[in-house]
Amino acid sequence: MGSSPLVLDFSDVTLDDLPLVGGKNASLGELHRHLASAGVRVPGGFAVTAAAYRHVLDRAGAWARLEAALDGLDVDDVADLEARSARARQVVLDAGIPDDLREAVEPALGRLLERYGSELRLAVRSSATAEDLPEASFAGQHASYLDVGRDDLYVAMSRCFASLFTARAVHYRRRHGYDDLSVGLSVGVMKMVRSDIASSGVVFTVDTETGHPDVVLLTGSWGLGENVVQGAVDPDEFHVHKPTYRAGHRTVLHRRLGGKAVRMVTGASGPENVPTPEEDRARYCLEDAEVLDLAGAAIAIEEHYGRPMDIEWAKDGVDGRTYVVQARPVTVAARAATVLERHVVQEHGRVLVTGRAVGERVATGRVRVVRDSRDLAAFEAGDVLVAETTTPDWEPVLASASAVVTEQGGRTCHAAIVARELGLPAVVGTGDATTTLVDGTEVSVSCAEGETGRVYAGRATVHVDRVDLSDLPRPRTRIMVNLGNPALALRTSMLPCDGVGLARTEFVISEVVKAHPLALLHPDRVADEDERAALAALVGGSGDGAAWFVDRLSEGVGMIAAAFFPRPVVVRMSDFKTNEYAGLLGGSGFEPHEANPMLGFRGASRYAHPAYEEGFALECRAMRRVRDDMGLTNVVLMLPFVRRLAEADLVLERMADLGLVRGRDGLEVFAMCEIPNNVVLVDDFARRFDGLSIGSNDLTQLTLGVDRDSDLVAFDYDERDPGVMAMIRLAVEGCRRNGIHSGLCGQAPSDYPAFAEFLVEAGIDSMSLNPDSVLATTRVVLAAEQRVAAAAGDGAPLRA
Repeated sequence: MGSSPLVLDFSDVTLDDLPLVGGKNASLGELHRHLASAGVRVPGGFAVTAAAYRHVLDRAGAWARLEAALDGLDVDDVADLEARSARARQVVLDAGIPDDLREAVEPALGRLLERYGSELRLAVRSSATAEDLPEASFAGQHASYLDVGRDDLYVAMSRCFASLFTARAVHYRRRHGYDDLSVGLSVGVMKMVRSDIASSGVVFTVDTETGHPDVVLLTGSWGLGENVVQGAVDPDEFHVHKPTYRAGHRTVLHRRLGGKAVRMVTGASGPENVPTPEEDRARYCLEDAEVLDLAGAAIAIEEHYGRPMDIEWAKDGVDGRTYVVQARPVTVAARAATVLERHVVQEHGRVLVTGRAVGERVATGRVRVVRDSRDLAAFEAGDVLVAETTTPDWEPVLASASAVVTEQGGRTCHAAIVARELGLPAVVGTGDATTTLVDGTEVSVSCAEGETGRVYAGRATVHVDRVDLSDLPRPRTRIMVNLGNPALALRTSMLPCDGVGLARTEFVISEVVKAHPLALLHPDRVADEDERAALAALVGGSGDGAAWFVDRLSEGVGMIAAAFFPRPVVVRMSDFKTNEYAGLLGGSGFEPHEANPMLGFRGASRYAHPAYEEGFALECRAMRRVRDDMGLTNVVLMLPFVRRLAEADLVLERMADLGLVRGRDGLEVFAMCEIPNNVVLVDDFARRFDGLSIGSNDLTQLTLGVDRDSDLVAFDYDERDPGVMAMIRLAVEGCRRNGIHSGLCGQAPSDYPAFAEFLVEAGIDSMSLNPDSVLATTRVVLAAEQRVAAAAGDGAPLRA
């Protein structure tokens, strides 16, 4: 039998034992030995080693037959791959489990029974010696068996050994350059965490789509974890921000409720899916405290390993505690390049289906609907694979697809993981792709438009912008971005920029909150019965509309602030016009009708007015939660459309009464400079604020007296008019004279390179741009600064 042990308790295993116990078991042992004191809970168990696997084949004299089964294999021939791998598996199964290996297992099994009791059920998991490495995850390649009784343990072990030769595992090994007979397989035998009567899922310590290192992404659903891993459900999602968590701000940053249509439970003949009760679908599968407990464990694991990690978790429905049941390095983020590639969809056909976007690319191909493995034979390289969900068996075909579209699944399911490794765009959780998309038709799969992935009819026109970030210098002028959609925050933050110059709360309110704040506070005042019912459904069982507004707005703003942390994020308080507020759910009864809302009851004039002061109080509560509870003190607050000095004083006083005191805990308050009066009285406004952000859109309208929404006079609207540019120059000079920040957050520098050059020459501190113009405008600004510096004889004012 040699000198290597056949069985090792997890408590005796470390990462150094990887060649003996495989990546999965080595990691579980490492967690047992080194992280239990940090609060990382791992079920007890033991490893049947790779030496035991080799001993099984040695005793049976099976190596020659195994080699013959795989000799001359063409992995690109799917039928040959399936047949050869099936022969190899049968060789291993025929070898069985010899008596001396059973004798080595029994004492370890006895210790588990002594620890957990005679009713113990087991999880039996494969752990290959080339598994869970940074360069090759082998995700889902080998078999695991849950809810195994002690009488069935040896059958499950034998099947795990045989799963080393599934078609997917053989194909995956050959693609990564591993020799089939050199790779061994260990089996982990551990206490079964009863997530079948609770919940389970996956944690990534890095954002899966962008590689952003500062967030923990947790996904979960009711029942056993296979549904989340394989993409059979649309899971709940939670984000936790690592830097502020470490600083003691223990809050869930952002959450999304998944559909969770089915839950996997243990049936009489093994795990099976059953419908999830409606009340469970409508609630999250974890409480906030449990999310934060798992996030803390994930952060501790990442810090111990020194790299981003992919972690499976399970909650035990008996003892109510959450456990880590697997931890492996993230593979895709480790390959991040210094070249930024942005796909921009310029023209497209109609939207056919939507779902969760995986990746950031766009691909075009013919639809190939795959309902079961028999349909794979018709699949051709470059097709778009469309299925209810994917399984690891399909990995050889996925490698030749142009894109993947599934009806089920979330961002951590099998289809998503494999798509990332292969660099494919994937849209998961569409709900109806296999019935809506027609076999053989051409479609474009877009994951370049934020959190929502779209499948368009026909061939989309796509522009790809590539830039090497490693040698792009930073200009003196701060390059910021305009942003409102929290779903785009992590991706946008990876751009070479200095923060967010304009974070629009209107997007969060209209798309996430959806309802008028006063309607949420006073649903009884909403006259329409259907709207009252919609408000009640939106808020849910708590019935607390104020808390709904505060939580949703703070999580939306918090996601943006966390993505850019510690870079500044300038958050503009709501600047809806009355007609826009009236369009929110329940809003029509709380808003006056105005002939010209652009010049009406908007911006700062609302905040201290009796008609909206309760709504503004909710906005301030949300901003306090972002800064105080979430710890995102990089948030700068900005007041829009401040008409008069007295109005500024009144609103600042009201903010202070609501706990947002300018200067306290570093709070800065900016004002929009978008009314001629702001420029004329710039010295007076500057004494009240920490910065002015020039809104060139409204400033142009009000300087020229032009309604930019009117087709009749739109030709007179031009930010480059000498009068408008003179106003901007006066505002910048006034800010500099008073020692406060000057910025511009309008459309003009994104559209007109010459306008960006003018701002540089005027000496503005920052300009905030549309994300898709950051790279081009940065180059314009760099060139303009070079010219200004050369004219002054100072040299280029670049930043490191």
